Amino acid sequence: MVVFFDGVCNLCQHSVRYLLKHDKKKVLKFASLQGQYAKKTLNAEHLKNLESLLFYNKKTLYKKSDAVLELCKVLEGGHKLLLVGYLLPKFLRDGLYSMIAKNRYRWFGKQDYCMMPTKDIQDRFLE
Repeated sequence: MVVFFDGVCNLCQHSVRYLLKHDKKKVLKFASLQGQYAKKTLNAEHLKNLESLLFYNKKTLYKKSDAVLELCKVLEGGHKLLLVGYLLPKFLRDGLYSMIAKNRYRWFGKQDYCMMPTKDIQDRFLE
């Protein structure tokens, strides 16, 4: 299972750190959308728009709110409660997601370079 993220986005980097902390089974791997693994794995359509976290679970590639909700299925504990989000119409969920994604650099800032994993989590990153 792979989480593709915008490597220069502060919100995205925080989300990756959160997932690393709460993925107790260590089943998630991570790859920056700007990296070579993403370029080899994803089609050009997914790479041209960096406004969505992507989650590939070995069968399906999820984006936007679907990616977030599918990740809640992987995480243990209270994260499963967030699956009530599926009760909301997809256009509402994705609309909220898109609003945050469009403003994420302004609200949370961005880095000049992609996140570099430390040695203790390096094996969780695909490049």
